[in-house]
Amino acid sequence: MGGGIIGLTLSIALRKRGVSVLVVERGEPGREASHAAAGMLADCPLETPTGLQALASASARMYPEFVHELQDESGMKVDLRDNGTILVGPDHAEFCAQNPLPAPLAELEPALAEIKGPVAYLKERNVDPRALVAAALKAAKHRGVDISSGTTATDLLLSDGHVSGVRTDRTYYNAPCLVNCAGAWAGSFSTHRFPTRPVKGQMLAVACARHDVVHHVIRAPEVYLVPRSDGRILIGSTLEEAGFDKRTDTDTIQRLHHAAIRLVPALGQARVLEAWAGLRPGTPDDLPILGATSTPGYFVATGHFRDGILLTPVTAHVMAQVITGAKPDYEISAFSPLRFWN
Repeated sequence: MGGGIIGLTLSIALRKRGVSVLVVERGEPGREASHAAAGMLADCPLETPTGLQALASASARMYPEFVHELQDESGMKVDLRDNGTILVGPDHAEFCAQNPLPAPLAELEPALAEIKGPVAYLKERNVDPRALVAAALKAAKHRGVDISSGTTATDLLLSDGHVSGVRTDRTYYNAPCLVNCAGAWAGSFSTHRFPTRPVKGQMLAVACARHDVVHHVIRAPEVYLVPRSDGRILIGSTLEEAGFDKRTDTDTIQRLHHAAIRLVPALGQARVLEAWAGLRPGTPDDLPILGATSTPGYFVATGHFRDGILLTPVTAHVMAQVITGAKPDYEISAFSPLRFWN
């Protein structure tokens, strides 16, 4: 239930294990939080919750092989970049000393405004989530995953307390196993109302006449910039408790744009291509929800908040193991859905 990047890649991992899979997606696969994400693979200890750090680092290490396999299966190019990240203003002197710039800042980012505070360099990658989703969708279809789009799952079907299928707004499907990958909508089913909530993020994309205005991901306190190989530069993002409202606000978009221009003045000449908002699936403790529920046959993989793209490879890998009864390669007990009812 849910055809974002988590649902699609988990479906591929399950097909590799011989499982027949149907993805039920309320809209167009990959068009919700996955489509709206910036794609920073940030497993920085200053920004990642302590309890998530090991899983985040493991997933970041998996990315090159993960993308290589998707590209092979889909025949599509996924824009995975490894230029690194410049972190502006981290309030941690020891961290900056441990992560020094590999060259003077003026050489790394000539268009960057003068920075007087601390700066660190992180060997992070970033990926284009839209290209990633498109490749995952094609690979899933190539693997024989069935996809029912424009179909809203409305509730679980149970028989003697065990999952027997899912009811939708159109029909119902029989299945001995259900996986809730519904993101911000994961708590909308009557069985186990998971405490997920939508956390709105507004962003915009611009393009400059030159493709090399920004070379690295740049994260500053007010704004972040993510360059793409095609010349686009993403500017984001907000964190808003606004319910399921995905509308953009002109003043907010302008504020982000102006913050980006202060950071890189050349962006004042950039052309705004689009602005959008996405709904991240937040949880009370800012940790994902991964694993089996107390209802036999019912699993959940959601609540990734700001780290959905980063955690995609490890989530698909470990959840496929859990669902098929294998011993998981990574410890995920801290993310169990049972923690909300214990």
